[in-house]
This record gives sequence, C-alpha cells and structure tokens, in this order.
Amino acid sequence: MRLIRKYATSSKNVFNELKARGMIAQVTSQRLQKTLETRKITLYAGVDPSAESLHVGNLAVLVTLLHFHLHGHNVIPLIGGATGRVGDPGGRTSERDLMAVDRVERNASSITNQVQHFFTSAAQHVSQQQQQASPTILNNLAWHGSLSLLSFLRFPGKHLRVNALLTRDSVRSRLGSSQGISYAEFSYQLLQAYDFWILYKDHGVELQVGGSDQWGNIISGVELIRRAGGAPESELEPAEDTVHGLTIPLLTTSTGEKFGKSAGNAIWLDKNMTSVFDFYQFFLRVSDAEVLPYLKYLTFVPVEEIETLYEEHMKSPEKRIAQQRLASEVTAMIHGAPALDGARLASSVLFDSSPGEHSGSDKEETGRAESILQAIGEHPRLRRASAEEVLEQPVTRVVSKYGLVASHSVAKRLLQSGGLYLNGTRITQLERRLEHSDFVDGRVAVLRAGKEEHLILELQ
Repeated sequence: MRLIRKYATSSKNVFNELKARGMIAQVTSQRLQKTLETRKITLYAGVDPSAESLHVGNLAVLVTLLHFHLHGHNVIPLIGGATGRVGDPGGRTSERDLMAVDRVERNASSITNQVQHFFTSAAQHVSQQQQQASPTILNNLAWHGSLSLLSFLRFPGKHLRVNALLTRDSVRSRLGSSQGISYAEFSYQLLQAYDFWILYKDHGVELQVGGSDQWGNIISGVELIRRAGGAPESELEPAEDTVHGLTIPLLTTSTGEKFGKSAGNAIWLDKNMTSVFDFYQFFLRVSDAEVLPYLKYLTFVPVEEIETLYEEHMKSPEKRIAQQRLASEVTAMIHGAPALDGARLASSVLFDSSPGEHSGSDKEETGRAESILQAIGEHPRLRRASAEEVLEQPVTRVVSKYGLVASHSVAKRLLQSGGLYLNGTRITQLERRLEHSDFVDGRVAVLRAGKEEHLILELQ
C-alpha cells in the first residue's frame, strides 16, 4: 500500500487546510483566518500529564500542531507540569483524585519525550525531510512553580470575572451535581488563562489550540490578555482580536465516548502500553462511520484523495481499504515504517496466512518471527515453550494445555467442526501434530479457535 510521501503546503493556507478536513469546531474571531492568510504566527496547545503516555485521543491536537508546523508557523507544545497537579474538571462528573507530585513529574518527563518523538517521527513520515526542526517544548511549572497565592490573586485573579467563569460548561455542570466543585478545580481555568498570558508576553503567542472541551479555558485566556492592558505589571495594551482561540472536534468512538484513561478505552502511543500490533488493529477495526473523519483528522493524506478512497471503499466495504490506509498511515507516523511492517506481518499470521507462506524453511523469511514478536509485544495469548513441550505433540493437546480451549475433548470437537486453525489454515486431521516447519523462522506458530481467539507459541 502506498503511503503519503509529500505533504503539500502550497495549495492551501493552514486555516483552509484544517477547515477542509472538518478540524475547526470554534474560533474566537473570524479575523484569525485573515491573519493566517497573511503571515506566520506563534501558537501553543497544552498537553496534560495525567498518564505516563499520550493516547489516541491526544492525537488530533498534536496533528493540528503539526499542520501549523509544516506550514511554517512556530508551535509550542506546553506540558502541564503545574496544571497536572490540580486536574482539569472538564468532561468529568466527579472530583479528580490529586495525583502525587512525583508521579506528575515522571509523567511530564515521559510525555515531553513522547511529544519530541512525535514531531520527529511524524514530520519525517509526512514530509520525508531528515532534518525537520522540532518545536520548542515548554512546561508551565516554570512559571506557576514560583507564583505566590497573593500574586495569583492580583494577577490573573483581579482580571477575570466570577460571573463569566461560572458560565463555563466545566463549572456549570459540576455546580448542578451533588458533589459540586472544589476551589482547586474551579481555579484551573485561571491557571490555563495565565499560561496564555505568559506565552503571549514572553513568547509572542497569538493563538491557543485545543479540543472542543477546552473552549471555556481558552476563552478565559483570551479575556485575560484583552483585559490585562491596564495591569500595573504590564506595558502591553492588547487590541481587540490580538489573540485567538481555536478548537478542534474531540476524537470520539462511534458511540460518542471520548478516548482516555478515565473512560477506560485508551489506546496508548507508548508501544509498551499498547503494542504496535494492537495499535494497528484498533484503526483497522474502526467502523465505516468513523473511518472518514479519522482519515481527515489523523492523517496527512490530501482531502481529495481521502474522499476518492472512501468512495471506492463504500463500493466494497468488506475489503476495508479505507481502514487499511488509516491504520497504515497512523501506525507509520507514530511508530515508524519498520514497526508498521511488523504489525502487518503479525496481522497476516494471525488472521489470513497459510503454512506455505510462513514456513520456517524459507531462507528469505529470516527475521519475520522477530518482527512479529516485536509488533505484538506481551500479547495476552503469547506463550513460550520448549521444543520438548510442543514439537511432535498433538495439536489438540497443545491448545488445551496452553489455554486456547477449556479441555482436550473441547479441542477435538472444535477440530471436527472445522473451527481449529494453524497459521490460518483449518486443521482437518485429528491426529495432526506440531512440527518444526510450522514455526515461522523456527520460532513462532499461531493457533486459532474460531475467528478471534488465538494462541501464539514462541519456541525457545
């Protein structure tokens, strides 16, 4: 499958590119479009260190920053090393548990490395430029860590109105609940507003980008900067529409759920938390209703090509050509082309290969087993066994011993009904035994019960 090889920035300015992809939910001013058509700006987006890894739900914001970056704008990913100690109340019906400070610091460090890797790997995948400059990553603990309570009350506290803060969705929904909202979480939007002010004052930031659930927090930052012209600490006098906010649609499942740790459906970008194979399979299995917006939000495939691909896909949706393109683009962008090859190979072995394709006797296949094992990671169905334990043993005994089926008798019945497979091929002989040639590179064999249940054997 051909992947994107060159990101075209000449045909559209970044605003029109995002608009064509349906990636603009709200803007604070229509003047933003004119600004982006005439000059380059500096912008930022916050990254929450509530977990040790980013997840698929964070990707749309990162991809948006990368669009700006590739169009020549200066982007600043901001790690919430300070705000992560409080917790954003947005999208929650109950109070967050405060995270231990040392854990927030570890998460912030891990996510900083992950964001750096994203801009290196993704920019190279999209533009094929080896020396793509990476953005400057900042941490808001740098200024919040030394901000005293009195200073905070004087600025930004003096310039933001409580009646306006109470109208934010993140606050209003909690005020109507039995638990209410703590002062700490109520103050979160002031902390984020102060971030915007600092970045505006010290780094010339004119735009904050975030998910649509950040609209209220972004507005607070815009209002603070517009009001701050009269602050004694500042000689700046911002005019109307000097700074802007832009939100993008939240990435959700087909049922409307957000992705994330709290929702319990996170697909992590860290391959040690979600294997490359599972990451690839997640996108391969998205519904037809999801695949079109996901292609537009999460890849850099030109919009015209996406629409043509989707039309072709809908003629034979069972072939899942749109999902295959989506899974390939996002996996290569996050994990690299070699990891994508491993995920494809593992998928082939698990779901649609034959013994001839994966015979350990073919010299050209050396290294395929290693690619499979790297892609699947610590798969729940991976079992390691010695040659003495499995070679020349009846397949029915092996699948019952290693838990693919409940018992030897169940394995026999499954085989006789045509539901037991070895490397994708139905087993028809009751006395079939495992042989060394059944293992890819003499190391890996896959047994399957029905369509979905697998036993992956690694020969040691």
